[in-house]
Amino acid sequence: MEISLDMIKDKVECLQAYDFKELERTIEDRIGINKALMLRVKQVQHQVTFDPLRNKMLYSAVVHFAVV
Repeated sequence: MEISLDMIKDKVECLQAYDFKELERTIEDRIGINKALMLRVKQVQHQVTFDPLRNKMLYSAVVHFAVV
C-alpha cells in the first residue's frame, strides 16, 4: 500500500437542495470541512430552476475551493 501526500490545490463541489436555507447550510458545512484541507472559497455560482416532478424550485450551487 502506498500513501500519497500530494496537496490539493483546487476542488469543485456541486450542491443542490429544494430549500434555499438548506442549500446555504450545506455550503457553510462544506466550507468548514474544506478549511481543514486549507482550502478557501474562490468562487460560487448558483442557479434556480423549477422541478416539474416535485412542483418545487430546485436551488443549485457550484463552489470552487482553492489554496490561498
